[in-house]
Amino acid sequence: MVAKIIGATEARVGTNIIYEGTTYTIKKIDISKTGKHGHAKCRIEAANMFTGNKKIFVIPGHDKLEIPMVTKNKAQVLSIAEDKLNIMNVESFETIDIDIPEEFKDQFVENDNIEYWDIEGKLILKRKL
Repeated sequence: MVAKIIGATEARVGTNIIYEGTTYTIKKIDISKTGKHGHAKCRIEAANMFTGNKKIFVIPGHDKLEIPMVTKNKAQVLSIAEDKLNIMNVESFETIDIDIPEEFKDQFVENDNIEYWDIEGKLILKRKL
């Protein structure tokens, strides 16, 4: 579910957007005005929210960008498998299996508290609390 829609010229550094079906965080944005009768162009450098890969694209300033619904949650680690954590949300008490990113390998033990984000139905582990 999309939270809201903004114009490309309204986007700022740190804004989360959906572009071509993938969620990105804007790292740099340059807005330029072209000619007397031209339209503004936005050059956006963004990082994928899941993989961290960088993408650069240019869009017209009047184009609309979708802002994804991001829910930040806290959870407790119940058990650890090879590359997955079994966690329990501390508010709703539901249990979830979540993948462990490469940068967090071998950092967790049982009963650790973590923060995870729910981005448009996909879960990503963000940090250890």
